[in-house]
Amino acid sequence: MNIFIGGEFSGIVREAFKKRGHNAWSCDFLPTEILGKHLQCDMRDGVNLLAWDLGIFHPTCTYLCGSGARWWKHRKGEQKKAIEFCMWIMSLPIPRIAMENPIGILSTVYRKPDQIIQPYEFGHGETKATCLWLKNFPLLKPTNIVAGRIARVHREPPSPERWKNRSRTFQGIANAMAEQWG
Repeated sequence: MNIFIGGEFSGIVREAFKKRGHNAWSCDFLPTEILGKHLQCDMRDGVNLLAWDLGIFHPTCTYLCGSGARWWKHRKGEQKKAIEFCMWIMSLPIPRIAMENPIGILSTVYRKPDQIIQPYEFGHGETKATCLWLKNFPLLKPTNIVAGRIARVHREPPSPERWKNRSRTFQGIANAMAEQWG
């Protein structure tokens, strides 16, 4: 299958699908951290390069996530564009689409997520509630529920790399996506 992973610079999800024999491509403005098939461009351009069988999208959460709600009233224009971008993603003519984002405004302006997953359900003893909006996908089934409920991602100290460290998909979640959706 041709698989498009939009908004992924890390290559983690792309490589999980590649290991299962798929033609998986990541796409982001940034270069990839793991060498492989990567389009360094705007997702709106990259998504038009092939006929994709499925797409997994990670739109930027800056103007969407609940943790930034206190700034929303000062960033209405940016938030409107971010919401419109998410609506564009879900309307793409790709047979199966998954869009992830933290808990935030999409639950109000679009719809409730189909599923909220946690890293501890997929082998990582951490918390990071991740919403999934799905089009023609089954819910992800937990693969390895483990003890530990550390909010490491939320306690990441301030640094220039903080946003990148917080945005990477956990390997266990990527593996579950590839196994169950691929």
